[in-house]
Amino acid sequence: MQTNFTLAQLADPPIAASNDILRKCVHCGFCTATCPTYVLLGDELDSPRGRIYLMKEMFESGGPATPQVVKHVDRCLSCLSCMTTCPSGVHYMHLVDHGRKHIEETYRRPLGERLLRGLLIHLLPYPARFRPAMALGSLFRPLASFMPGRLKGFLRMAQAPLRASPMDRPQVFQAEGKRRMRVALLTGCVQRVIEPGINEATVRLLTRHGCEVVVARGAGCCGSLVHHMGREEDALRAARTNIAAWTAELEGDGLDAVVINASGCGTTVKDYGFMLRADPAWAEKAARISGLAKDVTEVMGKLGLMPPVRETARRVAYHSACSMQHGQGIRALPTELLSAAGFDVVDVPEGHLCCGSAGTYNLMQPDLADRLRDRKLANIAKTTPEIVATGNIGCMVQLAAGAGVPVRHTVELLDWATGGSDPFLPR
Repeated sequence: MQTNFTLAQLADPPIAASNDILRKCVHCGFCTATCPTYVLLGDELDSPRGRIYLMKEMFESGGPATPQVVKHVDRCLSCLSCMTTCPSGVHYMHLVDHGRKHIEETYRRPLGERLLRGLLIHLLPYPARFRPAMALGSLFRPLASFMPGRLKGFLRMAQAPLRASPMDRPQVFQAEGKRRMRVALLTGCVQRVIEPGINEATVRLLTRHGCEVVVARGAGCCGSLVHHMGREEDALRAARTNIAAWTAELEGDGLDAVVINASGCGTTVKDYGFMLRADPAWAEKAARISGLAKDVTEVMGKLGLMPPVRETARRVAYHSACSMQHGQGIRALPTELLSAAGFDVVDVPEGHLCCGSAGTYNLMQPDLADRLRDRKLANIAKTTPEIVATGNIGCMVQLAAGAGVPVRHTVELLDWATGGSDPFLPR
């Protein structure tokens, strides 16, 4: 793709990076076949190629984002299926992140949107705020079907009581037997409120396989939520906080990995090096942490799963989260681990298409999100599963209400198979 930036524009590192990305696009259109919004809407501007044109014109003009650009960029799920499909190596993730930053800085949204975004930004990354908000929301959950789409999505995930797990506090969990690795666990924000058992299962599974697990003091939200809303400084602040916490452990007793059990968070932490590349005080530390970041299945793949200690031969439909398969390029490993644990694993048709969760997308774009969820659930039903497994909390929440069978995190099933708690007991 030909670009027309001035030399002054190209002196700006974000513009220079986006220029390199844009020039790799050859207009082939392969991305349109795997883009969820294009599949649903058939609008070229709701395809990666169309959004690339819109962002190119926006960046070249240097002016404020237009309502048309905002509309179509907002509809992007950041599922990154286009990056898996693209034969030219267009790094769409970095381009759309830059586009959202420009929109946030130059476009004034309607009051209702500003209020909703502000609410999400100030609630979701903070468990101490989010937990009571969920408990309050659960009181109104019976009225969800009568609420507007965006509020309906929020009430759907509201639940009570919401226990705070003692395992999420800063501490060290000793390895069982000989120590094979020492890892830091990102306990996250939304996940630890909605499904605290996931972190607990992760700690049990890792320590059982010889890992010393540390929950580092000071680590918190990965910054994904604000990052995908274009709030760059907020995202970088969260990244620096985590990098500082994990670097202290790395330079203290050492770390072999930073383990993440929410694939959306993992995609962002693995990108810290790029996000902070222009910050001389943090670039090297960020790159080092990004290099250590691993999904929990990557660590388990390296350790090797012990033989299952109980009969697990249940039919499991594995839903590969977009951030897992497209964002991190992890495809076969989770199903291999589940099979090694004794489960009968089946692939979901149209597995490359998003379920519609996509961080806060199901709250911000509820109509499109619901259509994608229903399509995903119909494909899951074709496999007649007894369990649905996935590696991302957002997907779990999105699918749970309509799946008709338990939806569990991959790590919960691996923990159960190798001697952990039963994930099918009432929560």
